[in-house]
Amino acid sequence: MEDEWLVGHFERHRPHLRAVAYRMLGSLTEADDAVQDTWMRLSRSGADDVENLGGWLTTIVARVCLNMLRSRNHRREEPLAVHMPDPVVSLEGELQPEEQALLADSVGLALLVILDTLTPDERLALVLHDMFELPFKQIAQVLGRTPAAAKQLASRARHRVKGAEIPSDPDLARQREVVDAFFAAARQGDFDALVAVLHPDVVSRADFGGGARREVRGAEAVAAQAQMYSHLGLVVHPALINGAVGAVSMRDGRPFSVGAITVRDGKIVEMDFLADPERLARLDLTVLDQ
Repeated sequence: MEDEWLVGHFERHRPHLRAVAYRMLGSLTEADDAVQDTWMRLSRSGADDVENLGGWLTTIVARVCLNMLRSRNHRREEPLAVHMPDPVVSLEGELQPEEQALLADSVGLALLVILDTLTPDERLALVLHDMFELPFKQIAQVLGRTPAAAKQLASRARHRVKGAEIPSDPDLARQREVVDAFFAAARQGDFDALVAVLHPDVVSRADFGGGARREVRGAEAVAAQAQMYSHLGLVVHPALINGAVGAVSMRDGRPFSVGAITVRDGKIVEMDFLADPERLARLDLTVLDQ
């Protein structure tokens, strides 16, 4: 009976823990691993002496994620290189309950890209305080620092995020018009039409896997890149990527890329593409069959 009680309470907290882990890691697979690790720790130790199970579990999953981030940063040879987080793909207007929990507070793909540039300690402090409202006293315990130091980490991270984050137009229908115009121009190889929907300072990032990454800046350079893809015979499916307008491109029946696109004032200002075949194969794209 005690095991059933423990399982039941953990399952009620699972969506929250997965949301914390996804924001911390930007990887759906690693987020699930972190949640599973948290369950293993709970099942070994029990909850007899735990007054606030939800808070305790949040602390544990955060500590697991922090260790994973530190290990990842130690392994990564190019810490400043573009690393595309795992996208959450859904049909427009049809976010599932688990996706809504995962993406609450507008955790777009572009924001996750920015979070990936923070140090592990900065990321944890910002995510736990600003997104989940944990007090700095509790965050300090996870980090092994003082509350004042944890607050300073969050402040520094917040400044970096706000300096890099690009707000998008709130109207999804208007965003979709602009994105559709971009892909129509790309299919036709129409350079002028492409430039017309791109902000002069647009940035396009792509992660091809295996360390192959590309970042292109400027409307003409991005338009020229899009023209090259017009010859590949891609089939573009409109989709929501982390709750924002984007697309899934298929080639010969297989996923070619998943792209999140940020639109502001009727112009595309940022494009983030995952084109890593191995990671694309792990994504749940069954929504496209509906």
